[in-house]
Amino acid sequence: MHNKQSNTKHCNFCVNNQLEIDYKDWQQIQKYVSSYGKITPKRRNGVCSKHQRKLAQVIKRARFMALLPFVSR
Repeated sequence: MHNKQSNTKHCNFCVNNQLEIDYKDWQQIQKYVSSYGKITPKRRNGVCSKHQRKLAQVIKRARFMALLPFVSR
């Protein structure tokens, strides 16, 4: 029998009870950007829908403020 619970990913922000994601913390944000500079989908990074929307907004803001590159290759 397949245990579905072992495959589920838990949102890193929900587990750590982190309410806000800061765009100035580029080291943390960079984990959710691929090597090509694209925002990784939530099925790959394990973030819930609520935090995925906030994360996309924060990544776009960090790109605009030149903390993250738009494209890397």
